[in-house]
Amino acid sequence: MRSSRLLSILLLLQTRRQLTARELADELEVSLRTIYRDVEALAAAGVPVYADQGRAGGYRLVDGYRTKLTGLTEQEAAALFMVGMPGPAAALGLTEQTSGAELKLLAALAPEQRDRAGRLKNRFYLDVPAWYKDAEESPHLAAIAEAVLHDRRIKVLYRRWEAPREVERTLSPYGLVLKNGSWYVAASSSGNEIRTYRVSNILELSTTDEPFTRAAGFDLPNYWQEHLDQFEERRFTGHAVVRIAPSLVRRLADLSATLLLKAITDTGAEPAEDGTITVEVPIESIGNAATQLIRFAGDLEVLQPAELRQELTRLAHNILKTYEA
Repeated sequence: MRSSRLLSILLLLQTRRQLTARELADELEVSLRTIYRDVEALAAAGVPVYADQGRAGGYRLVDGYRTKLTGLTEQEAAALFMVGMPGPAAALGLTEQTSGAELKLLAALAPEQRDRAGRLKNRFYLDVPAWYKDAEESPHLAAIAEAVLHDRRIKVLYRRWEAPREVERTLSPYGLVLKNGSWYVAASSSGNEIRTYRVSNILELSTTDEPFTRAAGFDLPNYWQEHLDQFEERRFTGHAVVRIAPSLVRRLADLSATLLLKAITDTGAEPAEDGTITVEVPIESIGNAATQLIRFAGDLEVLQPAELRQELTRLAHNILKTYEA
């Protein structure tokens, strides 16, 4: 236990350069007295660790000191191979670097760890794009990734949905996100708030040597989650009340009817005496909801709104007219 903690202190100081005793204690969930004893033990073992005094002080390693000891456990080594994504790595222009890192990791592992890592690599594979959809072509992705890594501005010609369709922008790219085979870049334009741009909609790109300063506290995972939440709020403009037959309730998962399933789960809707479930579901628009729900035919009835019932009736009449002819 203690040897693992000593290694953790060493690696924390190596990666973060300087930490106070309190920061180390909080990180490792131990007391200050334990940290003091552990640092003394590291120093006694020949590790060049020393303390800077004063308000801005803390423990640090002598400049240039690096340990070659990674301390990877079998589970940690396996996890590194589990997250490997050769497709996205290639799209970012990192194929050679990824292969090199994999070789170095394998060389650092014990024989039994290498065997387990190889088994995991050949038994688990992450296929990013959704069904019936190829990954988008993003010829400018590698250049954007380079700008993201080095905090450099880029100039783009961007195609958007509203007029004017094509606009020129100078962007400060904060980060890249891969979603269902599509790449998105979080970036600010001319000092404005950070927004999301679809990489495949970038028609032209030129890099610059102009650096930008990142907004303090920016966190890419948090930003993306907020973006998704806001997208959902904008996407759904109304609600419909539907009654679902028992036979359909049992098949919702197989039919990938995620909205209906989520509505039932979130509301905790219980079946009536006849086994049907009545639940409120969000909808994008009357037209979109009608085309989505008509596929369930007699297994689902829309109770509200009246406009959606009328649109479903119209679609059903059109289908009958087509096939009766």
